[in-house]
Amino acid sequence: MPVITIANTKGGAGKTTAAVLLAVELAQCGYKVTVFDSDSQGWFSQWYESARPRGTISLVEHVTPASLEVQVRQMNPQADYFIIDLAGERNQLTATALAFSSHVLIPVQGSGMDAKGAVKILDLIAQIKAETGYEVPHSVLLSRVNPMVTTHSLLKIKGLLAQRGVDTLATPIVERGASREMFDLGVTLYDLDPQKVSNLDRAQANAREFAAEIMRILPARVISSPRRKGPFGWGRAA
Repeated sequence: MPVITIANTKGGAGKTTAAVLLAVELAQCGYKVTVFDSDSQGWFSQWYESARPRGTISLVEHVTPASLEVQVRQMNPQADYFIIDLAGERNQLTATALAFSSHVLIPVQGSGMDAKGAVKILDLIAQIKAETGYEVPHSVLLSRVNPMVTTHSLLKIKGLLAQRGVDTLATPIVERGASREMFDLGVTLYDLDPQKVSNLDRAQANAREFAAEIMRILPARVISSPRRKGPFGWGRAA
């Protein structure tokens, strides 16, 4: 089953927001989703415990490099999609998660610090290819995009990334008040009151478009995990 890892070594890049939106939309489509919350801050877990989202979303906490592969394989028959919400760190768990991913999403807000965090993930992906021969599929996800940013501006940003050989998802995650309310209240976008939250319909449509693009890239089917050629000693924090 597809393993989607959401990674950026900088905190606050929008990883957990992407994980929540994607998990909820996949569940809305009837898929069984397992989310690994590997962040010591436990943002996804806190939201999950409060929201108790409808559909088939299960949560795994206390993830370690040693347990990750075992947990994925043991739960494989029970899930259509796995989502790994990584901490904003470069460590052994980050390296292990990347190496077992069907696709890596790298949220970037457009700030210099976000870009530096993304580069560290891209460097790890390059190391995995050099040492194992496995090229981890990956894309940059433009996150928390100001709704006032024009399509022309987004195309320019994507063009600059493409010149550097970096694929970018067509659908950005647009910054809206609904996302903040979702975490503040511990609910899903579909539990919010459209009379109290502005542009809620647009936030929901954005989330659906984001998930639809991921489902086109990674339809729910069996995808073999890459075979490791040795321990990921190079995955330790640099």
